[in-house]
Amino acid sequence: MSIIQQIRDKAAWLVFGLIALSLVGFLLMDAFVGRSRMFGGSSNTIGAVVGEKLDYVQFQKQTAEKEDQYKSQGYPVNDVIQQNIREEVWKGFVEDAIMERLYDKLGISVSDKELNDMLVGANAIPDIKRSFTDPKTGQYNEQLAVSTITQLRTIYAGNKKSDKSYEMSRKLFEEFIPQWTRARQKEKYLSLIAKSAYLPKWMIEKMNADNSQIASVSFVNTPYTTIPDSSIKITDAEIDNYVSQHKDQYKQEESRSIEYVSFSAAPTSGDSANIRQQVLNIKNEFVTTTDIQAFLARNASELPFNDAYLSKARITSPKKDSIIALAKGGVYGPYLDGGNYVLAKKVDEKSEPDSVRARHILVATADPRSGQPVLEDSLAKLKIDSIKNLIDKGQRFDSLAMKLSDDEGSKIKGGDLGYFTPNQMVKEFNDFCFDGKKGDKKIVKTQFGYHYIEILDQKGSSPVYKIEYYGKKIEVSQETDQNASGLANQFAGESRDRKSFDANVQKKNLQKLLAPEILPSDFSIQGLGSNRQLVRWIYDASIGDVSEPYSVGDKYVVVAVTEINKKGTMTTSKARPLVEPILRNKKKAEQIIKKIGNASSLEAVAAATGQALQKSDSLGFMSPYIPNIGQEGKVVGAAFDKQLQGKAASPAIAGNGGVFVIKPENISAKANLAADIEQVRAGQLRVLESMVRSQAIDELKKTADIKDNRAKFF
Repeated sequence: MSIIQQIRDKAAWLVFGLIALSLVGFLLMDAFVGRSRMFGGSSNTIGAVVGEKLDYVQFQKQTAEKEDQYKSQGYPVNDVIQQNIREEVWKGFVEDAIMERLYDKLGISVSDKELNDMLVGANAIPDIKRSFTDPKTGQYNEQLAVSTITQLRTIYAGNKKSDKSYEMSRKLFEEFIPQWTRARQKEKYLSLIAKSAYLPKWMIEKMNADNSQIASVSFVNTPYTTIPDSSIKITDAEIDNYVSQHKDQYKQEESRSIEYVSFSAAPTSGDSANIRQQVLNIKNEFVTTTDIQAFLARNASELPFNDAYLSKARITSPKKDSIIALAKGGVYGPYLDGGNYVLAKKVDEKSEPDSVRARHILVATADPRSGQPVLEDSLAKLKIDSIKNLIDKGQRFDSLAMKLSDDEGSKIKGGDLGYFTPNQMVKEFNDFCFDGKKGDKKIVKTQFGYHYIEILDQKGSSPVYKIEYYGKKIEVSQETDQNASGLANQFAGESRDRKSFDANVQKKNLQKLLAPEILPSDFSIQGLGSNRQLVRWIYDASIGDVSEPYSVGDKYVVVAVTEINKKGTMTTSKARPLVEPILRNKKKAEQIIKKIGNASSLEAVAAATGQALQKSDSLGFMSPYIPNIGQEGKVVGAAFDKQLQGKAASPAIAGNGGVFVIKPENISAKANLAADIEQVRAGQLRVLESMVRSQAIDELKKTADIKDNRAKFF
């Protein structure tokens, strides 16, 4: 204790000093890290296009807004969807940065009058029309669109943040309208560019004349395959020389290639049997339970509770014939369905109409589009009760519906919804209409409010079934996962470089797979699966580096980096598979031409090369194809060369598949059925305009200065 006390007495100042220094260091480190993110050039910049930068925070905000849109539409935002959203946001930024400068230069804008017409006019954009079209009748309610947007404009202009519709107004004027405006500007620009396309009449006439030309030729073809590939050597210098002369054809983006081995962590037959037994163990409880919804929740069912009657045609289970044959309360299974072991319980069976016609009066408690409350529940109930009393006393249903119903789509028809099939309406509405009988009337509450419903007619009758499902996913056991992980770790531990990686693949008789051209911003590796962390490791590694095991889907993988390609012109090794066949055929052509020598007739060429004399009677001027030979544009072109007419043999022609010597026999013209020049011209012009529209912006992107730093952030 005395030693400790001495330290406390004599070195306390040192301890406090070290603590203070550590705190200062920590704060400075945090400050410098923050500073580097905030001010360190591109460290906080996702990318830049023609000098306009996209900030990380801005990018994340736009991504989050897109994700919210997907979620509101019921889409699960998984890794794949999230990556697609990020790509969508990036592409939108690139396009806007490029195009807005052009719009300013060209004076392409959207006037207030035009915007108003887009929102509430007769030519309202599709998004607006969808929002104000009744889903039952398909009728667009222009008056409702005008009143709603006018109200939202007032709320937004007045900055009335306390109003329940403020957030909707903010999104409309800060997100949707700018988006729609840019889309209209883009359409104007593309239309302007497309209309600049032109095809003169003489060109169509020339094309028609060329299309009618046919030639007959005799020829000798000496295929390149007559010379073995192994006899032709192509050096790296020859590859480099060819690439340097054709740089535009051999450009590449930054990418990396890998080889990998995988160790399966998928569920085994033992895992599957174990899950099946677990499901079997609770089957009796499923049979006897009276609260199915609670049973499904308690046992973590993969399949949700669905309190609905379905016809046989609408039941999707692969075992539906066996299930509907059960007695009420009977349970079928376990059986396999979509990766789950499933139990199916036949809860009930009855007959119901095939379709129902009904009318209703709605007193809404919530806006059907936004879900925002519009009337207190108690007041809505009083109002619907009053409407019912008026009808009971003799007032006309259709007249009251036209005056008082909040369903804009049906009120103009006196509340008549026409005929609808089962489960087309919300559950409470559906149950009354299909469980009741013609002439029944009732007040029914749904998520939209209170409805006073009258059943006008019912057609047909078919059996329907209420079936509930319990599902348990077949998942890998901890033991199986550990076994796969152990094998992968053992392999990685023994394979710390490319040489030992290859040796162990062979020693352990494993399959080695290739994943080429992985891009810096990729989340998923083709043929392997999704793992962004693995892609990041690949870009931090050097050629020959071997990774630790990574979990990808239902497997563990160990990766070796095999190739690093920088942006620019292809390297020799990368270009070789593309260029080598071209140079090899070129050398073969030289040998074949040398063998042909001074042969002055096709018969002499055939004798020199050992090939047969052939003939083709209908080569088309506009088609570079020789029947039974393939694509040979040079040869077909020579068949129409007037300078070769009357000669016994042409000079040797190095084609795609061999060396040809030809003798043109005849050139003639076939009947041209496309005699209406203006009609052909109009059709060709439409095709040309379509090509211009589809390619214009992509061509602008090719010439723009675009810096993409996304791979540093994700």
